[in-house]
Amino acid sequence: MYLIVFVLDCIEHCTDLLRAWEEAGAMGVTILESTGLGRLRTAMRDDLPLMPSLREMLAGQEMHHRTLFTVVPDEETVQRIIRATEQVVGNLEHPNTGFLFTVPVSQALGLRKPDRRRR
Repeated sequence: MYLIVFVLDCIEHCTDLLRAWEEAGAMGVTILESTGLGRLRTAMRDDLPLMPSLREMLAGQEMHHRTLFTVVPDEETVQRIIRATEQVVGNLEHPNTGFLFTVPVSQALGLRKPDRRRR
């Protein structure tokens, strides 16, 4: 099994990316709102309090990424998801597309739970 993590730069691609990942074999995807240090530095302003909250600094601005992650059963699914990702966002070696990495997973518990909607 493998964990795939992708930090999506352009959040407008999120819906298409989720659809592409599902078609490529992802059985479920978790999505987190996130922001990177570069965007955070860009959002810093001189007129803010000395210790503002992140929410205050980013208020009114969409300065976020979406971080998507999923666990897949094999390397073939990893490769399909990478190809699907690049079909949606473009070549990941180009700027402003995102950042993807994979990690081997030795154990994953609770992935296959009964569908609660069928009750």
